Amino acid sequence: MNRQTVIRLLIIVALILAVSMLHYTTTIQKAHFHDIFRRLYYIPIVLGGLWFTLRGGLGTAIVVSVVYAPHILLQWGHHPGIDVAQYLEILVYNVIGTLTGFLSQRELAQKMRYLKTSIRLEESYEKLRGQADQLLEIEEQLRRADRLSAMGELSAGMAHEIRNPLASIKGTAEILRDGMDRRDKKYEFAQILVREVDRLENVVRDFLSFARPDGGVHEEVQISAALSDVLILTRQQALKSQVEIRYDCQTTLPLITGNFEHLKQAFLNFVLNALQVMPKGGVLTIQCEVNQRILRIAFADTGPGIPKELQERVFNPFYTTRQEGTGLGLAITHRIIDAHGGRIKLESQPGEGATFTVELPIDKREENL
Repeated sequence: MNRQTVIRLLIIVALILAVSMLHYTTTIQKAHFHDIFRRLYYIPIVLGGLWFTLRGGLGTAIVVSVVYAPHILLQWGHHPGIDVAQYLEILVYNVIGTLTGFLSQRELAQKMRYLKTSIRLEESYEKLRGQADQLLEIEEQLRRADRLSAMGELSAGMAHEIRNPLASIKGTAEILRDGMDRRDKKYEFAQILVREVDRLENVVRDFLSFARPDGGVHEEVQISAALSDVLILTRQQALKSQVEIRYDCQTTLPLITGNFEHLKQAFLNFVLNALQVMPKGGVLTIQCEVNQRILRIAFADTGPGIPKELQERVFNPFYTTRQEGTGLGLAITHRIIDAHGGRIKLESQPGEGATFTVELPIDKREENL
């Protein structure tokens, strides 16, 4: 029984006792006062019906009848002018209590029906909203599939129409650069030209790498060699960005069945992504761990981190937060790791950096050694 119920019961009992005291302490010669007092009993009866429905209204009426009956019998029973209406008052008490309680109970039942209906409507709304979100997600996936399909059709043409002219431009620019004095101001422009051509080649390669079907994976790959190549390729960029790379892996790691160049590309994408999110310096930690049949490689940076609501989208094709990015780096990486039977875990908190952990199955022949 809660506090509100107790308080209401005390109020009803107090009212019944107060009216009864007025009846029993007032002489019968003051009949007009008794007419007022007996009608005051309706207050606790109505409150009992309103607060406790049918059971409360009828119960209060019965209590009032029991308390009021001795007053009629003892004080008015031998009085010659007793009014029969006083006896009928007891019947009215019970009728009022029953009627008030019944109406209150119907109102409460109606409120409960409205509440249940409201809950069902809310659940239906949430369900519809969830279905709408799913439809939007499916629509987005279809759009992405259309874009990937179109990109696949264009990729073959791009390989000949773009990469070949780029190779010619790069070769010509390198010849011009090599024939210049390094102190010549035009030498710097030639360097820029070569660098920009390399950047365009990287963009085209990203598109082609994602669009073309993945080749078979059957080589024995030494992961430590792939990681060493990645560290050599990114050393200058790390120094330029003032990023300290902490390498914590064994010299010889278990062999992985796969494609050496593809895995190196995946690791390179992780390192480049980390360097790009720490343009003003930071720490990139690469750790390796062998656990039963799994090789884990963790790339942990001290960058700004990734909000939780965006973590599921970072591997989607074309999704990027950088203005100059293509949004394919992590998508290609995910595809490569997936093709090798592995998976990628992302752990990140805003302001606390991000950790990408690659899990790859170890070559079965390694397990038997």
